[in-house]
Amino acid sequence: MPIDSGLRTILQVAVVCRDIEATSRRWASLLGVDTPKVFTTDPGNQCGMTYRGRSSDARCKLAFFKLGACDLELIQPLGPESSWQDALDKNGECVHHFGFGVTDLNGTVRTLADQGMPIIHQGHFDGKRGTYAYIDSQKQLGVMIELLHSDKSSAT
Repeated sequence: MPIDSGLRTILQVAVVCRDIEATSRRWASLLGVDTPKVFTTDPGNQCGMTYRGRSSDARCKLAFFKLGACDLELIQPLGPESSWQDALDKNGECVHHFGFGVTDLNGTVRTLADQGMPIIHQGHFDGKRGTYAYIDSQKQLGVMIELLHSDKSSAT
């Protein structure tokens, strides 16, 4: 099966951090831009979140810097049972993932799983208008990847 063409363009680089407000201010100062709005995600049980195959009610704070074709995403975990918190606990503040927009989420997930890279964390975003899937690709690629898919048929 051919790889989804969405894997040819990185849409976001995400960093997990302990204090998103302070980290946002430092990045804004470095980049010479305004500090972005920080928002808190819905609880995991409201967006169908699973982590390591089990339901998770995890939340996080997010901030996005629009930097041309690629966003810088900052993530501050708010509790356990997520790849965000596990990465922060294991590695400290670090790159969490590279995000790619894919057109065939299920096909891409199958292709990656066949290569030994299964889903580790997934759920919906934007009022269930999109799906995200974090792929356990650290061993093979040196970083986790996120697949982002617009679920136009799920729009409410």
